[in-house]
Amino acid sequence: MGNVFGASAHAETDPFRFHAAADFCKGTGMLTTPTGTSGIAATAVSQVVIVDEHPIVRRGLAHLLTSEPDLEAVGHAGGFSEAVRMFRDTDADLTILEIALREGSGLELIKQLVSLKPEAKLLVFSACDERLYAERTLRAGAHGFISKTARPEQLLAAMRRVLDGHVYLSEPMTNRLLSRAVGVDDVLETSPIEAFSDRELEVFEMIGQGIPTREIAERLHLSPKTVETYRENIKSKLGLRNAAELTQHAVQWILESRAAG
Repeated sequence: MGNVFGASAHAETDPFRFHAAADFCKGTGMLTTPTGTSGIAATAVSQVVIVDEHPIVRRGLAHLLTSEPDLEAVGHAGGFSEAVRMFRDTDADLTILEIALREGSGLELIKQLVSLKPEAKLLVFSACDERLYAERTLRAGAHGFISKTARPEQLLAAMRRVLDGHVYLSEPMTNRLLSRAVGVDDVLETSPIEAFSDRELEVFEMIGQGIPTREIAERLHLSPKTVETYRENIKSKLGLRNAAELTQHAVQWILESRAAG
């Protein structure tokens, strides 16, 4: 299966091909590219900011864009606060972001970025379950969702579609939404998990990952008492009797989601 890092798997020996790649590697968050190259016709270039907590993903995406004459990585961020600062300081044409972040909520990040710049174009590039999160990210203000299992050419096509002012979703997800529009339900839509609020889904997923209540509260910038309230709401919606059943159910859901992906 292909991956977004393209044909080259040697990031150490073939890094970025940016003239100022050293700035990126030093963690400045900003990239610069040469200007005024003679003998090359001017091409309209769209500037892209990358938000992902994993450095190898940020580097891989930046490397992928070096071979695209109309796309240029100009900055990166590894977490919620850094992404907000980068977004304010950079007039990028497109922001690519992962919603699974250790710091804060990815859905809340989308909402905050949209509140800062309503005209901004956001494309979610995520390992999260498309069936549960794609529509939620669109409601939050994103313009598309693409899975990290996508091929490089699919990601590039999604980026260009969003830059052109359209919404991007995979064909299965598009068909799912169209089926809903004409009243055809599927198994997932009848699941109680589909009825979770965005915050309940985030808490449920973290429970399944074995993250304790206090850490969930820290990651989502909530009080432990608020997290406990979400836990009680989740138990009620799933018809579970106690914390042990909740944990078991959440872990099982995580394992099934990974197997399906």
